[in-house]
Amino acid sequence: MFESLLTAVDLTGQEFLILTVIVVVAGIVRGFSGFALSAIVMASAVIILPPVQLIPICWWLEMTASLLMARGGWQEADRGVVLGLVIGSTLGVPFGVLLTTSISVEASQLIVLILIIVLAITQLAKIRLAFLATKLGLYGSGFAAGVVTGLASIGGMIIAIYVLSQDASAAKMRAALVLFLFISSLTTVITLIWFGVMNGTAVARGLSLAIPTTIGVMIGQRLFIPRFAAYYRPLCLSLLCALAGTALVRTQFA
Repeated sequence: MFESLLTAVDLTGQEFLILTVIVVVAGIVRGFSGFALSAIVMASAVIILPPVQLIPICWWLEMTASLLMARGGWQEADRGVVLGLVIGSTLGVPFGVLLTTSISVEASQLIVLILIIVLAITQLAKIRLAFLATKLGLYGSGFAAGVVTGLASIGGMIIAIYVLSQDASAAKMRAALVLFLFISSLTTVITLIWFGVMNGTAVARGLSLAIPTTIGVMIGQRLFIPRFAAYYRPLCLSLLCALAGTALVRTQFA
């Protein structure tokens, strides 16, 4: 049975087990922080699969996590803001997918890892971009998130920067990210199918990794303690920098 699974996902046993561990850890982080699932998968698994193959896997993982967490996001998030971000994201995703399917694996790996590091450092430094707190900033952030989602499936990190510019509470930021990731996933899949990125192998990989992701998210939700909320984001971002930095060294200097 396991051999049949490996054939369906086109992975070796070792690769599949490593990916399983990665998605459990990423699910835990998503469960208590509300974001970073795809970023952690990208930063860790890019040495196993190229970004263009990880993007549809991340779609399934994000959808799985979002279905588990969307209710709280809908209740607490600013739905008007989330809608504006989703509109911008929907327009931006095709540009990102077009880019990632047009460049070499090496180039896409480099771009993805540098993006993760830069975005993580930007948030760790608590850089607030005042112009984002405008109507143009709203739709522009959504568009940029869409491009990055199509390129590396890490649009949530762009949205985190946008929310940071609003001086929102940790709970509100978490809720906005959760709701954005859920709704934008519904629009993103159309582009992935259109470009042929979401194929049979991608579906098999995504579905097979959905269960360990669910386990991780449920563990992460139980680990979420409101009084420690201020520490979750720095912890996750530091982890991302370490993972992406390690992967960058391995892919560029191995």
